[in-house]
Amino acid sequence: MNISSGTLLWVSVQPLIRLLLNVGCGFVMAKLGILSPAVARGIGQIVLGIAFPMLMFSKIIPVFSSQNISALGPLVLVALAYETIGITLSWLIKQIFWVPHRFRYGILIAGGWANVGDIPTSVVMTLMASAPFNGTQDENLAVAYLAAFLLVFCVTLFTFGAVRWLETDFDGPDIEDEEIQAQLRLKQKRVIGSLARLATWILCHRSKRITPGGADSDLEACETVISMEENTHSGNATSVPTAPETEGKKEILETTAKIRVPTTRRILRGFCNAIRSASSPPSLSIVISFIISVVPTLKALFVAGVPGVNMPTAPDGEPPLAFLLDTATFIGAASVPIGLMTLGSAIARLEIPSGSWRKFPLASIGALATARLVVMPILGVLICQGLTHVGFISADDKVLRFVCIFFSCLPTATTQVVYLTQVYSGTGTAGHLSAYLIPQYILMIGTMTGLTAYTLRLLFG
Repeated sequence: MNISSGTLLWVSVQPLIRLLLNVGCGFVMAKLGILSPAVARGIGQIVLGIAFPMLMFSKIIPVFSSQNISALGPLVLVALAYETIGITLSWLIKQIFWVPHRFRYGILIAGGWANVGDIPTSVVMTLMASAPFNGTQDENLAVAYLAAFLLVFCVTLFTFGAVRWLETDFDGPDIEDEEIQAQLRLKQKRVIGSLARLATWILCHRSKRITPGGADSDLEACETVISMEENTHSGNATSVPTAPETEGKKEILETTAKIRVPTTRRILRGFCNAIRSASSPPSLSIVISFIISVVPTLKALFVAGVPGVNMPTAPDGEPPLAFLLDTATFIGAASVPIGLMTLGSAIARLEIPSGSWRKFPLASIGALATARLVVMPILGVLICQGLTHVGFISADDKVLRFVCIFFSCLPTATTQVVYLTQVYSGTGTAGHLSAYLIPQYILMIGTMTGLTAYTLRLLFG
């Protein structure tokens, strides 16, 4: 199937327009004071507790079966790969650029956990509902595939305890930005010095192989140079001032050591938190839906025409529990638009810390936005194409291929991560996170459109 450039551009832009209009409505309502934080919090609870689980329930059961449940393997693998790559890129950014002390672990969360809820649901539902895809069937299948990413998100962030990184950011005393920058410069000098000594050592030994006659004198000269460099860098290290260890910090550390929670209690608490997060409505809905979809007798209670099952019908000729699936479809339809409006209200309330832009970690802010929305999509295309080439992802399942590639171009999760940061900060603020999020959502407009167009061209020619 050949798609013209104009059609390709329109198909790629249309879902983003609908997304931005929904988000814009929430943004304006928040600025006008209509969608206040209390109202948005209540609506968010309705979406997460009722509407979104219903959406998952209504989409997963009709499209999944024992024949295509194997698609979960590639979806889970790709989701874990994206989180791992995002965390790795964030860690590299943290090593190279200045990151505020109260965001030293939060940047790992911001890099690893993307917005796998509102944004992809809106885009894939819009795209799959029309050509070149197959309408409602592909729309339901895409949302069911999306559920796998959401399940991995919940399990890794909450059940496996990655959310503890955000809490760690606010442990202990604060450290001034100037001190962190000084420590970073010292680290960079050490790295550069080590690389310089390694290069010198390689050149010296290469010179030894090329000119055997003067090898001893050359080697001695090289060792002298390396020794001088080591002395120079060690001198620099001692000359860089470090923050004095105050008595207050010592007392805090001693107090923390005294009240350290026993290992058994920490394990029990972690287990309880894992059970609590695994029993959240979205997680339960996804797990229950997958179980029903792969057990033919259970699925026949909701869906007609299940092979090998002769299920008695209700008086209206439909399966006995089809009305529950219809109800879930009706309620779940509210999830996406309302969720996008609450996202818009959350963005409207993001507050960038006051002060000169020079005081902001602009390098790490730009690097994280570039990593999430430029580097990740490139790697995502390469990974998905590689898995398709080796047969792990079916080349004929275009919906699966599109979903896997599309999820590589998502910004940091907003509602969940901002809310958690506000909770753990103790002050109800998430200033540093706001500065990192806003450039991503601006850059998303161009990169998401480009990736969608490229993926459609890749799949349909």
